[in-house]
Amino acid sequence: MAPETYMPEPMCLIGNNGEQLVANHEALRILSAITQPMVVVAIVGLYRTGKSYLMNKLAGKEKGFSVGSTVQSHTKGIWMWCVPHPQKSDHTLVLLDTEGLGDVEKIDEKSDTQIFALAILLSSTFVYNTMNKIDQGAIDLLHNVTELTDLLQTRNSTDLNEIKEPADMSFFPDLVWTLRDFFLSLETNGHAITPDEYLEHSLKLKQGSDERTEKFNVPRLCIQKFFPVKKCFIFDSPADRNKLSKLQTLNSDELSTEFVQELSEFCSHVFTHSKTKTLPGGIQVNGPRLESLVVTYVDAINSGALPCMENAVITLARRENSAAMQKAVTHYDQQMSQKVQLPTETLQQLLELHRTCESEAMEIFRKHSFKDEDQCFQKELKTLLSAKWDEICKKNVEASENHCSTLLQNIFKPLEQEVAQGVYATPGGHNLFLQKMEKLKAQYHQQPRKGTQAEEVLQKYLKAKEQLSKTILQTDKALTAKENERKGEKGEARASAARAEAQRLKAIRIQEEQRRAEQERQHQEELRQIEISKANFRAEQERIRNQRMQQEAARIKAEQEAKLRELNQQLEAARAMSRHSSGGDCILL
Repeated sequence: MAPETYMPEPMCLIGNNGEQLVANHEALRILSAITQPMVVVAIVGLYRTGKSYLMNKLAGKEKGFSVGSTVQSHTKGIWMWCVPHPQKSDHTLVLLDTEGLGDVEKIDEKSDTQIFALAILLSSTFVYNTMNKIDQGAIDLLHNVTELTDLLQTRNSTDLNEIKEPADMSFFPDLVWTLRDFFLSLETNGHAITPDEYLEHSLKLKQGSDERTEKFNVPRLCIQKFFPVKKCFIFDSPADRNKLSKLQTLNSDELSTEFVQELSEFCSHVFTHSKTKTLPGGIQVNGPRLESLVVTYVDAINSGALPCMENAVITLARRENSAAMQKAVTHYDQQMSQKVQLPTETLQQLLELHRTCESEAMEIFRKHSFKDEDQCFQKELKTLLSAKWDEICKKNVEASENHCSTLLQNIFKPLEQEVAQGVYATPGGHNLFLQKMEKLKAQYHQQPRKGTQAEEVLQKYLKAKEQLSKTILQTDKALTAKENERKGEKGEARASAARAEAQRLKAIRIQEEQRRAEQERQHQEELRQIEISKANFRAEQERIRNQRMQQEAARIKAEQEAKLRELNQQLEAARAMSRHSSGGDCILL
């Protein structure tokens, strides 16, 4: 985010109209537009001690917060400057410069306590700016002005054993104690010490339980417990006395070398170690949340009460959860209006869309909600969405009824015109009317997107037409009776003619039947003759075949007998030859 998106110069955040503190609406508007986490650095101290000069250096500017050169206090109330954090690109650095404490021109000293309290409650790094050294007066001022035990919801007691730490210390600011124009030597018991060791030494408790010792220890114990993270910086005088009136116009080479080095270390520490402003539970503070804290604390102070972190968190939770609810409801309304086209065909279809949008809305609420620990706002959101669901269902029913009524009027309009024209005022007209009704009902059922009331609206329409149907039926019966009466007068003549015609047709039928019977007899005779011829033919064929077979058998038998005689002759010849041969041999012997 570009630097110019923030603030080109400081602006009063909390002023005083003489009667009460007033939050600047323009400054609140600027805060509400910054969504980044915030590192909030506030400075408090006596007036005319150079607080504004330090804050200008943290802003990286030579000018900004008003720096005076006289004994008169310049800064009134609390001034704010939102600038890009020099080391955390995703954070905003908020600098709060406060009205100087102990201003002799101030009419109501109570505002010192109020400004001091607001600086502690709003900051994540609290810079306590004092002069020269840490003394009892500076310690008492820090303790007494803040009244930490009351301010931060702990017991206010002089009994050391009753002073307790809050349950959650995460939202307490880190303490940076700055000592201006420091002139002491940093050593104790002959040994050099660091500024941090000097601070710890100054806050060290004394041994003993007498009233004087306890009075000494109580403010130190409170500071130690409520500011567990502490840092101390010492600053030499920035320049010669005659140049201090033009301090913000002096170049670095015109300032004390030690002061320039100390100032650099101070700024580096704030940029590096200052934490993001958080609320109990580790909730990071952004612009809208800081805006809410300012309004809550200012309202509490103006009502006469001490500002309370717990009440501020409750107020912030109520505000953020209300805004989260509104975002969720707006999303639900937008999605339902985009996705739902009334009337829906079924209630289930509408219910599925509702459940989807409701789930998305609940997720948006959970994403943006803040410490809704008892789910009070979530339950309220569910109630709102349930009411919207009921309203959508009602609208869905109305849309379905209106659409179906219009549809029925358009579909059945031709029927109503035909009724008016007397189309069905004829014998049998009621049947025609019912047929047309069924046809139009089928046409109605074929129409899409009629919605959940389609059948109910149809039945109401048909019920309204029952009397018309009865009227058409009565007319049909009356006209049919008259028609039958007219037909009765002509019925006898037509009956005689019909009987004569029937006799004539009967004679024709008998003649035709006789002709067909004769034709059938002749046909059967022809078939019989054909069958006889076929039988004779088959018998002749069989005789011829048998005769041929007998002749063939006789031929074969004759051939066989001839061959047999031939064989016998050959045998006889052979035997004769054999006998002849045997006789010759005997003679030779």
